[in-house]
Amino acid sequence: MEIQRYEKLDCVIRYPKEFSTDKRYPIVFYMHGAGGRGHDISLIWNHPFFRLTEEVQNNAVFIAPQCYANSWFDIFEQLQDFVHHIMDKTYVDKKRIYLMGASMGGYTTWQLAMTQPEWFAAIVPICGGGMYWNAGRLINMGVWAFHGKDDGTVFCEESEKMVQRINAEGGNAKFTIYEGCGHDAWTPTMKNREVWEWLFAQNNHYVEQKSRYDDVEQWG
Repeated sequence: MEIQRYEKLDCVIRYPKEFSTDKRYPIVFYMHGAGGRGHDISLIWNHPFFRLTEEVQNNAVFIAPQCYANSWFDIFEQLQDFVHHIMDKTYVDKKRIYLMGASMGGYTTWQLAMTQPEWFAAIVPICGGGMYWNAGRLINMGVWAFHGKDDGTVFCEESEKMVQRINAEGGNAKFTIYEGCGHDAWTPTMKNREVWEWLFAQNNHYVEQKSRYDDVEQWG
């Protein structure tokens, strides 16, 4: 793993074995919760996200930025710039960019995906919520949300409303509710191989369609 900085935003990146900038890799962005805020990058380096995903690397690049402000929404424009900065890297497979986040990062996952739905193939928002009236923007994206039924920090209904609205608009969002985990819905989610198999099977249909259109324009 290594630490990088984009403007004032620090991040931890884990590359797959035998990484090469000449190859294309899936990208997994992780948005941490409130406990990771600040300027101590060791909070991200030692975050359970990296420990729990060691065995599911799947030849992907895992990237976790650190929120140095009170919330991700205080630096939301910079966060978008950071994600776009990574997307422009030569090693990025733009058809397979994924977004995951928990708690405060779960809210951010929902909002970032709704703001830039053409960027992501799929998202995994964990114990978060969002502006459910805008969730129709996610109908063409893979969505699998997770929440603890007895979560007293962020009520389970927050995820439920998002998923219901996506599906009411014609999407196919999945939703898993855990019993007895409280707010910690991220541990069972990250440990679940089925989640990762599903995630890495998703492709960005917007990018695929644009690529086909560009080919027609080139040879038309």
